[in-house]
Amino acid sequence: MNTMEKHISVPAHGSSVITCLLISHDRIISSSDDHTIQIHALETGELLHTLQGHDGGVWSMGVHNGTLVTGSTDRTVRVWDIETGRCSHIFRGHTSTVRCLAIVQPEMVDVEGSTHKEKWPKRTLFVTGSRDHSLRVWTFPRPGEEEYRNTDEESDINVDDNPYHRLHLEGHDHAVRALAAQGCTIVSGSFDCTVRVWDIITGSCEWVLTGHTQKVYVVQLDITRKRAYSGSMDSTVRIWDLETGQCRHELTRHTYLVGLIELSPSYLVSGAADGTLCAWDPDTGELKQVFAGHPGNAVTFAERRRGGMKMWDMRTGVVEREFLIGTTGVWQVAFKGRWCVAASNSPDGKTALDIWEFGAEGGWWAEEETLSMMPPGDITEEEDPMASHIRRIEG
Repeated sequence: MNTMEKHISVPAHGSSVITCLLISHDRIISSSDDHTIQIHALETGELLHTLQGHDGGVWSMGVHNGTLVTGSTDRTVRVWDIETGRCSHIFRGHTSTVRCLAIVQPEMVDVEGSTHKEKWPKRTLFVTGSRDHSLRVWTFPRPGEEEYRNTDEESDINVDDNPYHRLHLEGHDHAVRALAAQGCTIVSGSFDCTVRVWDIITGSCEWVLTGHTQKVYVVQLDITRKRAYSGSMDSTVRIWDLETGQCRHELTRHTYLVGLIELSPSYLVSGAADGTLCAWDPDTGELKQVFAGHPGNAVTFAERRRGGMKMWDMRTGVVEREFLIGTTGVWQVAFKGRWCVAASNSPDGKTALDIWEFGAEGGWWAEEETLSMMPPGDITEEEDPMASHIRRIEG
């Protein structure tokens, strides 16, 4: 491994919890339960903007072409310009916390009953999921388009009057906890123990996937394989066939809440509150590797007396590197190329962003298959996934 690396640490969000963390081009974007979003320079860690406007914790984020979308416990969705820090849109419609968010870019997808492909959606959209049991689909605003701000919490303006609002998807009986979207397809996971598959164009529910016996905390979508993946408090991971609506495989190695799932071309990796990460074959469900050794509840769950971040060799299951030893907890981690950013809490209660640059251009990061696992867990809930990351080292 290339040992040339640079590491800096900068304060962020005081002593508040960082709920989401993204790297976009040369910017680090973090959101917090302190109601703000901060934008730092990736190379220097300099704080460039603090975005203020939400009246509650910010629990979901997405970024596309220099535009940031955020969802909050204040029930609103806001759209921001990353370079200026300006809020250009405020959308209302959800009646509870906007808990998850996905941006859907146009791509060529198979057309049912045809041998050719078409581009869907026709323009970039984003989807929000809420504790109000529903999802909403919105048109992603382009720079220069008409700004729309619904600033009146008591306003009787119908959400359908918002030119950017497209669909309201109802059907879940409890909070929508996770979602994934690609092409024409949305997959949502709920505390009602079900996974639903939706058509993003018509809003119709194509499948209700049943089998989990407890709350669903995480979902992933693979359009190429025509598969959806879900993790639940029932300690299982399920692989679903999107063509038949059937569960193809139930993966049962974990013993507690599965709050993390990530996909790469070769692996499906799940993380749970039992302190383990598992690597599976995404087609057959075969268990390839188990990564164990986090102290206490890991991937790092509710126990915050001990923290840290580990980097594993996917072939051997051996810990290759350890970072942030002695931290109280690692909230989030993000990777981009040779860059890694971690949000953690120190024993003195302060929150920080640690930034690593691993060597020069063209190193292992340019060729290796990277899995960046960022937990979707409520940090205020008993089941509290923080973060863990693994990467595959090619031979």
